[in-house]
Amino acid sequence: MNATAATALPFGRAEYDGRLRRVRERMAAQGLDCLIATDPANMNYLTGYDGWSFYTPQCVVVPLDGEVMLFTRAMDANGARLTTFLADERIFGFPDDYVQQRDRHPMEWIADELAARGALAGTVGLEMDSYYFTPRAADALRARAPGVTFADAGELVNWVRAIKSPAELALMRTAASIAERVMAAGIEAVRPGVRQCDAVAAIYEAQVRGTAEAGGDYPAIVPMLPTGQGTSTPHLTWSDAPFVAGEATILELAGCYRRYHCPIARTVFLGEPSRRLADTARVTVEGLATALDAVRPGVTCEEVEAAWRGHIAPHGLEKASRIGYSVGLGYPPDWGEHTMSLRPGDTTPLEPDMAFHMIVGMWMDDWGFEASETFVVTGSGAECLCAFPRELAVKG
Repeated sequence: MNATAATALPFGRAEYDGRLRRVRERMAAQGLDCLIATDPANMNYLTGYDGWSFYTPQCVVVPLDGEVMLFTRAMDANGARLTTFLADERIFGFPDDYVQQRDRHPMEWIADELAARGALAGTVGLEMDSYYFTPRAADALRARAPGVTFADAGELVNWVRAIKSPAELALMRTAASIAERVMAAGIEAVRPGVRQCDAVAAIYEAQVRGTAEAGGDYPAIVPMLPTGQGTSTPHLTWSDAPFVAGEATILELAGCYRRYHCPIARTVFLGEPSRRLADTARVTVEGLATALDAVRPGVTCEEVEAAWRGHIAPHGLEKASRIGYSVGLGYPPDWGEHTMSLRPGDTTPLEPDMAFHMIVGMWMDDWGFEASETFVVTGSGAECLCAFPRELAVKG
C-alpha cells in the first residue's frame, strides 16, 4: 500500500482486519470457502475502495484462507490502489474489450484469474440480490467454473455491517451535522414561485459544501421532493415547476460523509394547513417519539413498530409499510443496508451501535406528511443523530 492510499483510507488497518475476521467467521458458519462481494458498499467496507466504477462488473474476493483480491476495470485499478489497503499485486484490472460486449463478459476473465490462483474452488458465495450483480454475470461465472458449487451468500457482509464501530459512528455524526444544514437549506428554498429545481440546487450545494470542518459527499439517493398531490407518495423527485401556495412539500434528504449517511425527512406547508393535515402531522410526530422511546437493547424490530402502531391506531391512522431500516455506508441507488426493518414479523433484537433510519410517512389519497430520524441504539435507548424540529414547518 502506498502512502497516498494510507492517507485516503477513512479507517486504520485494524478496523479492516476486524471486519474481515467477522466476515470469515460468518463464511465458515455458512460453509463458504470463498465470497465474491459485488455490492460497492460491501467492497468499500472490506477494503476501503471508493470509486464511481460500479456501472461495470467489479468485485472483492474474500477466500476463507488467503489474501483478499479486488477486480475492476483496468482503467479503475489505480483508483483501487489509491483508496484501499490492498497491495498492488492483489488488484486486478480486466481488459477494456470485455466492457459491455455481447460475446464476452468481465466475469469470465475474473473467473479465469481466480481459477489460476486456486481461489475458485469448493463452495463460493455470491451476493445474488446485489443491484450490481446481474443474471448474466452469474451465468458467466458458473459457465467458467463447472466444478465449483455456487451458493447465495445472502446479505452476509451487510449483517456484519449492522453493528457500527466507534469510528463509523463518528462519520455518521459528521454526516448528521451536514444533514441539519441540508434540511435547513431545503426548507428555506421552498417558497411560492420558486422552481423545484432551484430548491434542489440549494439542497445539493449544502450537501456538497458540508460544514467548515467536513466537506460533504454525494448521498446514495437523490433529493426526494414530492409536492402538492405528489405528497401522497414518497419517491418522487423534482421538476422545473414552481412551488404553489396552499400546498405541502416533503423533503427526504441526507447528509453524507465518507460514504456514511444520515437521512432526514421533514414536511413544509406554504400557507395555512388544513385541520386534517395539521392533526395527522401532530399524531405522526407523537408516534415517532413513542417508537423512539421503545428503542433499547433486546427489544425486537417488530416491537418498536408496534409502539408506533399502538399510538396512531386510536386516531384512525394506519401505515402498511415498514417504518424504518438499518442504515450507514451506502452507494446509489440506496443508503439502506438490506437487513433489518422496523415492521411486523421482524424479530431481530436490537443491539448497541446498530443504526436505523426511522421514517414515518403517511401517504393518503392526494396528500401526505413525512418525518424521520436517524438513530443509534445505545445501552439505554435511542440516540437521534440530528437535532432538527420534527413538526410540520409552516411558512406564510
